[in-house]
Amino acid sequence: MKKNKSLLFSSFLCLGLILLSSFLIFKMYKETEQTEMAFKPIQTHEGRHAVLSSKSFRETITLGAIGDILIHDWLYNDAKTTTGYDFNPMFQHIKTMLHQPDLLLANQETILGGTALGISSYPLFNSPQEVGDALLSAGVDLVSTANNHSLDKGEIGLLASIDYMDKIGLPHVGTFRDSQDKQSLLILNKNGIKVAYLSYTYGTNGILVPQGKEYLVNLIDKVAMKEEIHRAKVGADVIVMSLHWGNEYQRFPTDEQRQLAQFLVNEGIDILFGHHPHVLQPMEWLKAADGRKSLVVYSLGNFLSGQNWDYKDIGGMATVEVTKIIDEDGVQIELGNPDFFPTYVAQQNLKNYRVIPLKDAGPAGLKNAEAKYVEIQHHMLDDL
Repeated sequence: MKKNKSLLFSSFLCLGLILLSSFLIFKMYKETEQTEMAFKPIQTHEGRHAVLSSKSFRETITLGAIGDILIHDWLYNDAKTTTGYDFNPMFQHIKTMLHQPDLLLANQETILGGTALGISSYPLFNSPQEVGDALLSAGVDLVSTANNHSLDKGEIGLLASIDYMDKIGLPHVGTFRDSQDKQSLLILNKNGIKVAYLSYTYGTNGILVPQGKEYLVNLIDKVAMKEEIHRAKVGADVIVMSLHWGNEYQRFPTDEQRQLAQFLVNEGIDILFGHHPHVLQPMEWLKAADGRKSLVVYSLGNFLSGQNWDYKDIGGMATVEVTKIIDEDGVQIELGNPDFFPTYVAQQNLKNYRVIPLKDAGPAGLKNAEAKYVEIQHHMLDDL
């Protein structure tokens, strides 16, 4: 009897434990289900969208260029000091103007081989290296070096000039130390706008480029220019071409200049700055085959030289605004507001050379300076 009671008690105890376990399991299940339901809308809501405002970018910079830096003996004699050469005073009156563009190009017509190679003037130029320092101080950001005087002191002079420009941090384009250097594009980034600079010359005054070293200086060649322009398009927003071309002392471009300019514009350049004639030639817009418009300045004349009279001592700075726009339609480049600021090389008996604003050149000895200023403005800007 006692045994039966014990068995019955055990059975009720087991049943109670089973019921209690079932209740606890059921309760845990319900709590878990409720928890999952509470978080389900956050975890699996497929209707939620991240709304991003359309990103846009708009930036405008000003690109500028000046003409030939042509260092005759009168100039370097005037710049001579007891310890070297100082060209800074020659730029002091237009320094503020030269610092206005975001990027400013100058055409360094004469090599900066320095005293080790012997300073010399026409017809085979070699200039004091301090010219480069003065340009940097005045506001010049880079120089073009492909011109008819690039090989005046041969390969040695060309390389010495490159070495010095590299030493002082003056970017340059048009002459190169080797084939690898030639393949490296000069692209300057200003405020998010990437500008590629190219430079070519019609020749080197009959001095032959050393055989096998054609990389030393860029000679005008449509095939080579087309290839480089197309390479530059890949890495740059804007392409600027510096060209040494045209006829000396002729104030208007030749048909050959116009034809080459149109070819280069069609291939993709945005701005062309011309050099070599030693006098100013007009600016104009050219329309590319794809509808773009490009600015061409056929010649910027002399900016600093020992040449006088007949417009050879009148130069200036050309500028143009470049705007980069990034929006839902992609990347767009717009050019606008081209302008020209005329300058004059003043001197007194071949001394005290100074580049000054043309409109202020009356007291410096230029007759009818105000009328000349108006004339030059019309000459340069009327075709725009």
